[in-house]
Amino acid sequence: MEIFDFPQNSPEWHSIRAGLVTASCFSQILAKGQGKTRAAYLRRLAAEIITGEPMENFTTPAMERGHALEGEARNLYAFMHDVEPVQVGFIRNGRKGCSPDSLLDETALLEIKTQRGDLLIETMLKDEFPKCHEAQVQGQLWVAEREWCDLLVYAPGFPPFIKRQHRNEKFISELSAAVAAFNAELDDLVERIRSYGGMEAPVSDLKAAAGA
Repeated sequence: MEIFDFPQNSPEWHSIRAGLVTASCFSQILAKGQGKTRAAYLRRLAAEIITGEPMENFTTPAMERGHALEGEARNLYAFMHDVEPVQVGFIRNGRKGCSPDSLLDETALLEIKTQRGDLLIETMLKDEFPKCHEAQVQGQLWVAEREWCDLLVYAPGFPPFIKRQHRNEKFISELSAAVAAFNAELDDLVERIRSYGGMEAPVSDLKAAAGA
């Protein structure tokens, strides 16, 4: 396991993740019926491996707002639990990786999500760990070799919604098999594209030769 301190969303962060399956997209890998989002993710990673460059990433206003509020939410959690969350850029463990929002001591993680107030009210009324985040959180515990994760869902002016999830070894075993199968498909796709039309050299090598 390797921990990188590049700031998240920096050029270095995008570069270290290129071509690597990450916890934020584990739900796509687990998609039933080989869905369109899974196929699109497969093609994206294949393109990054072939070119050696990260694909362009687009952000929405909601994503930008979430990034802006993350520090506020982290500070609130630290005050409530009297801890010092440690920020990291990226964790790579074999052919998988993750970007947890914070490490907590040696055994835990903190994952922060922001929601509009009306959606946070809905989350609070359900009062359960949101299923939509399970693959990412369990994936982070797997990649980072940790035991539990606190999920903090935050909106300014509202009480924080915090739910803890421990490692689910059955889920992680199924996820591990799905990621291994996905990586095998990824290798096959990269090989097929690199040899397309009789071109056997990697595109990145050909580009380098052309510029020599």
